[in-house]
Amino acid sequence: MQGSSSEIYVLNYNTLRFEYVNPSACKNLQYNHDELSAMSPTCIARDVTQEAYAQFIRDLQNDSNTSVSISTQHTRKDGSSYPIEFQLFYLASDTTPAIIAIGNDVSSRYKSDKALRASEARLSTMVSNTPGLVYQFRLRKDGRFSFPYVSDGCEALLGISSEKLCDNPTLFTGLILHQDMSSFRDTMRISAEQMSNWNWEGRIWVEEWKDIKWINLRATPRALDDDSVQWEGIMTNITASKLEQEEIIRSRAQLAELSAHVNTVKEQERTRIAREIHDDLGGNLTAIKMALALLTRRLPTKSPELYEKAAYVESLVDRTIETVHRIAGDLRPGILDFGLVAAIDWQSKEFEKQMGMPCEFVSNKAEIDLDMDQATALFRIFQEALTNIAKHAQASLVTVQLMHTPQYVRLEIIDNGRGIELADRAKPKSFGIRGMVERSVALGGSLSVSTAPKGGTVVAINLPLPTRPVSDNIQTNNIGH
Repeated sequence: MQGSSSEIYVLNYNTLRFEYVNPSACKNLQYNHDELSAMSPTCIARDVTQEAYAQFIRDLQNDSNTSVSISTQHTRKDGSSYPIEFQLFYLASDTTPAIIAIGNDVSSRYKSDKALRASEARLSTMVSNTPGLVYQFRLRKDGRFSFPYVSDGCEALLGISSEKLCDNPTLFTGLILHQDMSSFRDTMRISAEQMSNWNWEGRIWVEEWKDIKWINLRATPRALDDDSVQWEGIMTNITASKLEQEEIIRSRAQLAELSAHVNTVKEQERTRIAREIHDDLGGNLTAIKMALALLTRRLPTKSPELYEKAAYVESLVDRTIETVHRIAGDLRPGILDFGLVAAIDWQSKEFEKQMGMPCEFVSNKAEIDLDMDQATALFRIFQEALTNIAKHAQASLVTVQLMHTPQYVRLEIIDNGRGIELADRAKPKSFGIRGMVERSVALGGSLSVSTAPKGGTVVAINLPLPTRPVSDNIQTNNIGH
């Protein structure tokens, strides 16, 4: 009794005063033995009355009860309290019977129980407020599966109550559309083999609502002792976001088609304007030049002032003809009529002449056969890339490479300038690169802007070529034979 960590009390049967209190009880209550000897249990357990103790004792005197259990609060000398659980025993005697009480402080257990209840309450709140359903999914070694736990959000998402799904887990796979079943099984298998997170998106058919839903399944696996795998995760309805995503894809496709149409119409209009400028305005200027030459020959020989005026007008006509040719060439470069290789070679030399910057051009083919729309778009992208280099690159050398393979045409424009930052590409009014990307996408190709190995920028355009049909006289293998 002296060395026990439990609180042990011996009470007088008649007065219920403490006749003995062990050291653990004195320490916990902060009273010494003399102070406690003048007290009764109701002094330290204030929620239990004297009448209740009398009833406990009567129960103990009954042969059917060997002990009585009591859960109460003990109040220390400083006013603080702690929970305690007691067992009361009746010690019979011919002279003076006694009551023995053995108690244990259960504060730590109460704290654990309280923390557990709080944790369960938080978890319950989180689960009930989670959009979708929280679940446990278990896959056994023989391929059978089950749902050990499914939250109450099951019926709202799947149209099946959680009880029915736990009783018959195949109801879930029965909802998955046939087209998406293979991806469901493949992602589950990979997650189980690699112990990696399971992330699956697929469609289900909810018979109750006659509706198709997109759901997203995310879960974390863990291996169990019986070699089965169990996932804990969440399942959510992503139908709205999927429909929005499909609408965005459709909108982007429509915008790409519109952009391609606008570029085609713009090139056609440029060609028409260039032709009219060249044929009408150019022809008229040539006629004016010829008429002016005829008039000049008929001027009086003794009129130097008139000769000077005529020479001025003739030079003005020549400059105007040059301007007309330049504008017509900008609208629709006639050099494209000689092929893409010749056009890019010519533009490279023009850039070198205008900027005083070396522009080296190489091609692995002397001729590259593209239709006019493709050649024009690729040439316009090349012109825009040179314009960007002239404005921003601060380069001293430009290298242009044109490569033709059976699958694609690739054009690379490389400069040794200061390079391009991601922030520069993301500027709201950065229409140059954006226009180049749109042109390449409209052709079914791609455009990338990256940093050159030795500094500077690489603009690369890949344009896929149409697949040529297989000749009828080529024999194919017959799988049936």
